[in-house]
Amino acid sequence: MSEQHKGNESPLLLVMAFIIGLLVGVLGSMFFGGNSSPAPVATAPQAVAPPASGVNMQQKVDTMLQVTAADPSNRNAWVQLGHAYFDTDQPMKAVDAYDKALALDANDPNVLTDQGVMFRKLGWFDRAIENFEKAGDLDPRHTQSLFNMGIVYRYDLNDFDKAVTVWKKLLALNQPEPMAGQVRQEVSFLESHPQVNGEPPKGFGQ
Repeated sequence: MSEQHKGNESPLLLVMAFIIGLLVGVLGSMFFGGNSSPAPVATAPQAVAPPASGVNMQQKVDTMLQVTAADPSNRNAWVQLGHAYFDTDQPMKAVDAYDKALALDANDPNVLTDQGVMFRKLGWFDRAIENFEKAGDLDPRHTQSLFNMGIVYRYDLNDFDKAVTVWKKLLALNQPEPMAGQVRQEVSFLESHPQVNGEPPKGFGQ
């Protein structure tokens, strides 16, 4: 009887093992599938496109809001949301979106610089300078942060000496025209008119 019992038990055990194996496989695929599915990523365009219409920009804002709500760890989506707010002149919302991106990766000189521009838009000049300095620390050849820092020192804080110092660092990087020519013109003007608080030289826009 013992042999007959063993003979009857073996198929049952095999069936149970097969069913358990299927259940484990299904649960395992559900668990890993949820974590391994690629998160939505908003990729930057490869070519420079014409300025988007207000409707298209609002669509971009709405899309990025949906993406970030579904996946708050999607850093690129936060960056793109910040850019959309930047382009639609919503500086406070842009600052907040860039904050989320920088919380996920603080070592991005481009995002720091874009946020710095928004700080300037809000009149937070010291915070703008702080961002531009951080960007420069991360990338000493980051020309946009140097250029913008000079603008804030020159036009917002009226600290001409610091503006000249920053812009000379920029010129030392051998930047191409027209940026280099504009900066040289500003430096020349400030060095020859150290106490002047008037308009920049003709042809140089703020």
